[in-house]
Amino acid sequence: MLRNQRFGDTGLNVSILGLGAGQIGQSDVPESVASDVLNGALDLGVTLIDTAASYGLSEERIGRHLGHRRDEFVLSTKGGQAIDGYPDWSAGSLSASIEQSLRRTRSERIDVYFLHSCPVEVLRRGDLQDTLDQAVAAGKIRIAGYSGDNEHLAFAADSGRFAAIETSINIADQWNLRHVVGDGTDLGVIAKRPIANAPWRFDQRPIGNYAELYWQRLRDLELDPRDLDWAEFALRFSAYAPGVHSAIVGTAKLENLRRNVEAANHGPLPPAMLTDIDQAWQRVGSDWASST
Repeated sequence: MLRNQRFGDTGLNVSILGLGAGQIGQSDVPESVASDVLNGALDLGVTLIDTAASYGLSEERIGRHLGHRRDEFVLSTKGGQAIDGYPDWSAGSLSASIEQSLRRTRSERIDVYFLHSCPVEVLRRGDLQDTLDQAVAAGKIRIAGYSGDNEHLAFAADSGRFAAIETSINIADQWNLRHVVGDGTDLGVIAKRPIANAPWRFDQRPIGNYAELYWQRLRDLELDPRDLDWAEFALRFSAYAPGVHSAIVGTAKLENLRRNVEAANHGPLPPAMLTDIDQAWQRVGSDWASST
């Protein structure tokens, strides 16, 4: 079973590995498969499930298949922008997004609600943070969070208006780790993209693919996983990175999730490997911004 730990100063506890439920929201994933993955995650000891309003059928499937097990996991979701009938990034769109997530997930309260890639110029207004505070006071959400990267994340983390953050952290994407998370924070921290979109799947640069940037970065870093496969090497780096409380892996295959749980249970990477990663990053990656 997976180790659980404190989620910053939020009062919540989360497993070191969470389920990113984006892929189970895709319409070509059968309902039975979505159920197997969601219930299988809980059976494996995963206590954090992360989704978003924009992830297709994901929120509805979580409500449909895990409604009877709602007290067994921490539910985080993301939204706030695109809701019919409201201007983007308005107090109205955020309130409507929260209500929609509550209905879809069949929850009385969302444990962690993240503003989803909200730009810093909107954050500076402060009205969305006020709306989140009102939702917390009303018992609709427990924790207000921010999901994003780079200067947007840095502003959110420093603002004192959020209790949790979700951001890209992996062997090929370390800006957020080194400039925000690794500096020490009381915030709950979720690492997304922990296996860097698995660029090792491709022998040649996958032009136009989601993994293209990380593919090139790994070539530049010249990392060596030694006797580990690339997925375990990457996952153990992210899951045990300083300040990270849970790394979310997205999959619609239960067998993949089982392998990831097994890998995470092997613990942190050996110190020599971490030193190699750090030296490689200092050599070629110190100016790389996070992928968005």
